[in-house]
Amino acid sequence: MFKRWLRHTTMATMVALAPFTAKAQETPKQGGDIVVTYKDDITTLDPAIGYDWVNWSMIKSLYSRLMDYEPGTPHLIPSLAESFTVSPDGLTYTFKLRKGVKFSNGREVVASDVKYSIERAVNPKTQGPGAGFFGAIQGFDEETGGKTETLSGIETPDDGTVVFRLSRPDATFLHVLAINFASVVPKEAVEAAGGDFGKKPVGSGTFILKDWTIGQQLVFERNKDYFVKDMPHLDSFKVEVGQEPLVALLRLQKGEVDIAGDGIPPAKFLEIKNSADGAQMIVDGEQLHTGYITLNTKVKPFDNVKVRQAVNMAINKDRIVRILNGRATPANQPLPPLMPGYDKSFTGYAYDVAKAKALLAEAGFADGFETVLYSTNTDPQPRIAQAIQQDLAAIGVKAEVRALAQANVISAGGTEGEAPMIWSGGMAWIADFPDPSNFYGPILGCAGAVQGGWNWSWYCNADLDKRAVAADSMSDPAKSTERTAAWGKVFTDIMADAPWVPVINERRVVAKSLRMGGADNIYIDPTRVINYDAIFVKQ
Repeated sequence: MFKRWLRHTTMATMVALAPFTAKAQETPKQGGDIVVTYKDDITTLDPAIGYDWVNWSMIKSLYSRLMDYEPGTPHLIPSLAESFTVSPDGLTYTFKLRKGVKFSNGREVVASDVKYSIERAVNPKTQGPGAGFFGAIQGFDEETGGKTETLSGIETPDDGTVVFRLSRPDATFLHVLAINFASVVPKEAVEAAGGDFGKKPVGSGTFILKDWTIGQQLVFERNKDYFVKDMPHLDSFKVEVGQEPLVALLRLQKGEVDIAGDGIPPAKFLEIKNSADGAQMIVDGEQLHTGYITLNTKVKPFDNVKVRQAVNMAINKDRIVRILNGRATPANQPLPPLMPGYDKSFTGYAYDVAKAKALLAEAGFADGFETVLYSTNTDPQPRIAQAIQQDLAAIGVKAEVRALAQANVISAGGTEGEAPMIWSGGMAWIADFPDPSNFYGPILGCAGAVQGGWNWSWYCNADLDKRAVAADSMSDPAKSTERTAAWGKVFTDIMADAPWVPVINERRVVAKSLRMGGADNIYIDPTRVINYDAIFVKQ
């Protein structure tokens, strides 16, 4: 009954992801310890700051939020909230909290914790990338402008009630309350950590961090006090870092590793796929993903739109798909094909070396120029960066490739003027929630073009920002088609300015050991990447 009511009172966009390979449903088993590997270390587990595809899943499991999703689906359900109501005008949301939910420090979660946590995420002093998500809450401009450190639009009439008052309707607001930036944290633990809360997390989620040896491993143990019965299924999971993907895969085949977090290196994909156990080891599915090259509009010569358009025409996307063994399709716009608003008729910039050279000449760069292309250093990303480098050389652009650890690339992207170009592979955009607005605000909107943000093109178009706000203000379900069309036009119009080169929409491929159970869509969860809460060990 609740789901039916929710879908009639919000504009939450539900996405029909492509079906996974059909398997008989297994009954989840309780217990078991698993090993997960990644090449790069985790930078932070602070929900107000962490924003990459590796720590996203871990943060999801350490903390709770008012709303969450059914495992493996984009369907919203209450979490910390026991119930909620929405006013007819869509401007007031009232949540009643579950009673007895405790943080891992033993204290009960109360309404003031929700208010504090969201205000902390919005506060510029936090230097987190998620503030813009909460832009509809009254008082947002005052807090982000440094006039206050609270949001007037969040009220806590008692310990069990949180009221949000919005300055405008927001069709995505329930999704916003389910993302990591809305995770609830205790103020006393944040202050006691003295700026190091990301290494000393305290939450009310399914797992508790028991050990973190920097550069080696993180150990997460089941939260026995978690408020949902029989969740999670695992007793613990250990994340080993510094593991080369090829070595991790070999260890997985030997039974020493349960999930190779960085996936299967393209050079080994066909071998594993065609092996006797390949069908049981590989999880391969669609995701709401776009991989792209950012062009820093604050750095010469990328402040020239003709240069950016020329680079769009210079990239041979089919070759990049081949590097990935066909596990992707060429992209021509920011939205992935599965997302509402994707324009099937839009063709974008065709691969055309001659036209690219002509545009560069028109822009005053007939002899090309020199630049720097950043990439992560996990295979196959350096090889893709080299392919891009060769494509650029064909139009006279000499690009130095800097293949670095993911944290270093993220830092370079979020520092104005540091990274002229970034190949986003390995950290490319996967939707936080299944709505087209999520492909705009953090990565193409003005709110994301800030220090520590993820708009690495530093692109800000005030007119498009206004249109984006107008689209999200269409909270009436009767306007869903109009809203989707409005968003689609925003993304195709962006391509005239060419702040990105959309390159691929990649399928996600995960390698798991034979003892791992559960449906494929909890290993490629549309809102979590890997759903540590729902995976389990066969016994």
